[in-house]
Amino acid sequence: MPETPLLRELLAANEEYARTFDRSKLPLPPAKKLAVLTCMDARIDAHEVLGLREGDAHVIRNAGGAATDDAIRSLIISSELLGTREFLVINHTDCGMLTFKDADLQKRLKQKYKVDAGGIAFHAFPDLKSHVKEQVFRIREMPFFPKDLAVAGFVYHVESGRLERVT
Repeated sequence: MPETPLLRELLAANEEYARTFDRSKLPLPPAKKLAVLTCMDARIDAHEVLGLREGDAHVIRNAGGAATDDAIRSLIISSELLGTREFLVINHTDCGMLTFKDADLQKRLKQKYKVDAGGIAFHAFPDLKSHVKEQVFRIREMPFFPKDLAVAGFVYHVESGRLERVT
């Protein structure tokens, strides 16, 4: 695959980052014993939003900040093997996951690619705060986390940069 202009730009930025890199001695476990589950939306920088630096927290991202099986897998590893003791779930206003239904996207993919996408759960949702509560509940109900694990849910407002506590 040929190098695109964007790839060249990214690799040049990495060269500059590596030139002044000073974080090679950070320990494997996150310093703040924190894991954050948030959306993949490009407008959310969990480190900036929460005042974190590299090495402070695990940040797990997916479309919608959903506590999917894969996100739960990462949270279990974070907690059980790397010592995190607090989880935050952060969803956000103006989320694309509010704009469609799984069945509609599955149908669109089948029409476009002629392959059944019915087995793919996209985890779209109709209500933001309810979604946050559901993700927090799913994490709290997992039998693989300590019962005293702190789990809190928030909505990040893309319009103001503020977090609103939901749970």
